[in-house]
Amino acid sequence: MIKNYFQVNNSSKLSKKILIQPLFVDQKIKTSKYIKGLGDNRSWSLSNILKTIEKDLKKGIFNFLLFIVPSSKQKSPEDFSYHFEVIQNIKKQFGTDIVLLVDTCLCSLTIDGHCGVTHQKKIDLFKTHYSLGLAANTYLEAGADIIAPSDMMKNTTKYLRKIFNQNNFSNIPIMSYSSKFKSNFYGPFRGAAKSTPKGFDRSSYQLPIQDRKKAIKSSINNAAQGANYLMVKPAMTSIDLIKEIKDQTLLPTGSYQVSGEYASLLMLDKNKFGNYIELLNESLLVLKRAKSDFIITYGARDIANYI
Repeated sequence: MIKNYFQVNNSSKLSKKILIQPLFVDQKIKTSKYIKGLGDNRSWSLSNILKTIEKDLKKGIFNFLLFIVPSSKQKSPEDFSYHFEVIQNIKKQFGTDIVLLVDTCLCSLTIDGHCGVTHQKKIDLFKTHYSLGLAANTYLEAGADIIAPSDMMKNTTKYLRKIFNQNNFSNIPIMSYSSKFKSNFYGPFRGAAKSTPKGFDRSSYQLPIQDRKKAIKSSINNAAQGANYLMVKPAMTSIDLIKEIKDQTLLPTGSYQVSGEYASLLMLDKNKFGNYIELLNESLLVLKRAKSDFIITYGARDIANYI
């Protein structure tokens, strides 16, 4: 039976249990490194990420979305040993005290920064699915609680669900980045994840921002393929989609307040056009009002003491 970490909840109240804090672990970093635009969010070494999680737990934040950045790139990613080490160490220390979601994509591993394996400026879907399957299976063996595929490739959820069923992981939930747009709001993240695409853009697999119908259909398709949680990304520019996706699929649906959205709040505060924590609180309340069942935000640890 698949454990239900996030439930459909139409309340407009913001609570810590629905907040998810992103975390970056970078193999090249010895302690921590500043991420331009993301305030107190940093890229951490493995030893320091454990201390960070411990501090967040004391604030009442226990849901974490993990992004792992290995030191070397691969043309067709197959080596996820560093990912295994990071996840295993985190779960060994914190166990069931935390819910560990692991972003499942190839953009931090591929040479050209694309979310899949490429050949002649096109995605090789077969090789991409193979690498994603290896990655997800490795993460689960290491102890991940939720797999969160963000690649936006055709039929990834279906492929992963099949792999999970074959490897005795049928009880593991999938949180699909099911309505993820090709957006200009991802800048600070790409710096941290070392995932800026080269050679061609991501329009062949990420959604066009103006196509509402296609965005909703994408989430419906992911639900049919075995996703347990759905998501819109970026959050603020997708609030019109959340309720309809929930109505169509009956699945918990959340929103990802992405790095550019979050950075804009910090810039407003820095230039004395608003107060950071009040801006953050308002932006998250709007997402809850729009019926988000969970919210991924770089400000989860900051808002925890405010709500």
